[in-house]
Amino acid sequence: MDKSQKNNTWLFEISSKSNLLDFKFKEIWQYRDLLLLFVRRDVVTLYKQTVLGPLWYLIQPLLTSVIFTLVFNGIADINTGNVNAFLFNLAGITIWNYFAECLKATSDTFKKNENIFGKVYFPRVIMPLSITVSNLLKFGIQILIFIAFYIFFAFRGDAGTVSIYLVLLPLIVLIMGLLGLGLGMIISSMVTKYRDLTFLVQFGIQLMMYVSAVMYPIAIVKDKLPSYVSWIVEYNPLARVIESFRFMVFQEGEFSLQYIFITLGISVIIFLFGLIIFNKTERNFIDTV
Repeated sequence: MDKSQKNNTWLFEISSKSNLLDFKFKEIWQYRDLLLLFVRRDVVTLYKQTVLGPLWYLIQPLLTSVIFTLVFNGIADINTGNVNAFLFNLAGITIWNYFAECLKATSDTFKKNENIFGKVYFPRVIMPLSITVSNLLKFGIQILIFIAFYIFFAFRGDAGTVSIYLVLLPLIVLIMGLLGLGLGMIISSMVTKYRDLTFLVQFGIQLMMYVSAVMYPIAIVKDKLPSYVSWIVEYNPLARVIESFRFMVFQEGEFSLQYIFITLGISVIIFLFGLIIFNKTERNFIDTV
């Protein structure tokens, strides 16, 4: 071997052995073009062969808000303070949908992409990351619809008042994205061995919605339920995020910067833990999928 060959260094080294705490952030950055390509693919192809196309982005939250208003505010008589009940529900559903879509789409990453993963190498975490980023477009469309309804109800005088803390909205979106991505990667890693978890995801998301204050304020839970039950909602990070978002746009409900940053810390921990499990699973998932 001549001197020039000895001095050659590899750009990438693919190995089944790696440090458990190696998050590969540098490698993800090197594959950023592939990430953008997957994001574009998700956005273009998702509703390409559908009748209504992107209108589904609008129909789902609006119909859900109408049903929640009829059932929880009309029949169950849940009080939403000075805010119109439909607008109150639309706010909760809009921020909840981003988390739910990220969790649902990333929880089946290995199974859905086993053909791609088995043929070519790239950081596998690129796939769930692309889903989380592409869902921002859907969230952006839904937040615009929420703004339109907010302006309408503001002229009627039942839309509350925007808080100065609205500047923290990007932090709220980041928290929901990290929670959805982290939990999704954990579930995706488990699905490689336990296929029946796939069927439980949708059911689990619905249960989580009911204990995350999407269609009611946290104060009602404290008033109507005993403390040994209400703590499930009070200390639910998702419920705190949704309640904080409604305070930002209505100044109704509870808000605490301390809770926001605690929730951010929890979401980062869940994301990093999910990334560790995901990176560990990618080494041998092809043998079990």
